[in-house]
Amino acid sequence: MINASPLKYLNPTKQLRLLSVLYCIYENPSGSQHKIASRTDLSSTMVNNYIKWLKQEGVVTVSGKTNRTQQYHLSEKGHVMLRQSLLDYSAEIVRLYGTAKKEISNILDGFYREGIRTVVLFGAAETAEIVYAAAKRTGLAIIGIVDSDEDKQGRIFNGQEIKAPQDISGIEPDAVVITSFGRQEEIYQQVRSIVNNSTQVKRLSDI
Repeated sequence: MINASPLKYLNPTKQLRLLSVLYCIYENPSGSQHKIASRTDLSSTMVNNYIKWLKQEGVVTVSGKTNRTQQYHLSEKGHVMLRQSLLDYSAEIVRLYGTAKKEISNILDGFYREGIRTVVLFGAAETAEIVYAAAKRTGLAIIGIVDSDEDKQGRIFNGQEIKAPQDISGIEPDAVVITSFGRQEEIYQQVRSIVNNSTQVKRLSDI
């Protein structure tokens, strides 16, 4: 579901809010304005204003006489707008992904210049996916991945089995890279208590 939830750096724009409303109508034409507001994290007043504008522009049609029976439908123009908006939205995400991968590559290059050659990633989530892709631009070899979530342990992540943090000592990497942006200090102390002094523990914020 595409929503317009406030983000710290990616503040929602009018285009994102409109896309959220269009997508809700596409997924559930019988949803009330209140439900659309709930799913998009917008106020009911804002949703009402957007729908009024979309009706005036011939993007959305409304059937039913009462709030309980009203249904919203995308016109042919509405489907075109939704497809184009999704393409634009996806293109921005791809550009952001490319920028993130480049910046992380620079960080990993810095680790390589310090003499690190083999690493274990701590955290099997989206950031680790970007780190995997970025590492291909560097001389680093990812020789293991661990996660404290027992539900993830034993699963395959980019061709490697996710192991428990306690297994790091048996892998013996040059460094453990923390790919989680949450609980970094807690994870750092946990890893530091597992590995020997010859194994470095790195965060992506380390330069």
